[in-house]
Amino acid sequence: MKILALETATDACSAALWLDGEVEETLRLAPREHAALLLPMVQSLLAGAGLTLGRLDALAFGRGPGSFTGLRIAAGMAQGLAFGAGLPVVPVSTLAALAQGTAREQGVDRVLAALDARMQEVYWGAYRLQGAHVVAAAQEIVCPPTAVPPPPGAGEWAGAGSGWLAWGEALRAATGASRVFADQRPQARDVASLAATGLAAGEAVAPEQVRPVYLRDQVAIKPGAGA
Repeated sequence: MKILALETATDACSAALWLDGEVEETLRLAPREHAALLLPMVQSLLAGAGLTLGRLDALAFGRGPGSFTGLRIAAGMAQGLAFGAGLPVVPVSTLAALAQGTAREQGVDRVLAALDARMQEVYWGAYRLQGAHVVAAAQEIVCPPTAVPPPPGAGEWAGAGSGWLAWGEALRAATGASRVFADQRPQARDVASLAATGLAAGEAVAPEQVRPVYLRDQVAIKPGAGA
């Protein structure tokens, strides 16, 4: 299975190539430079692997929630590349990718993923490790940090993401999280890992069905639209 994954929902811009379980990733912390960086990253990864887009099985992208502009960049590029190569696309939750990376790097199995949503809100999701991958333990929402729901079920939960950096005190009070990894960011390598499972489960969509997921209902801008 060969998957190219893109992730630009936060200040981290990354692309990754999943080759039968082996992953090559390029990542840069570069706010407002994602549009210029992403395509060269893709070209470098493909060239390094000696592959063309047409030899891939699918593309994947971090579908949100996250930065509106960042989501449009990844969705638009995934859509455009997939159209050109005749490939399906696997949308992957940005919060799930954040939780997957936290589990992978920190050795935790329950993650409360939070991204700063501005406007005194956070994007919020709870995930449990099931085998090698995280699965959602509750519905993703956007809400004030004081209104996040308590962690579902028993066990110790770890916090991860920029929402904890911005609203750590309120989130700790609401959830009792035992450990916090506020510097964790969603990465393309984890989008790729989750996409491999999603592709096998039939979760890919046609390029014309690619849409970012903002969680805020008032935002409805199609991929490729201006920032």
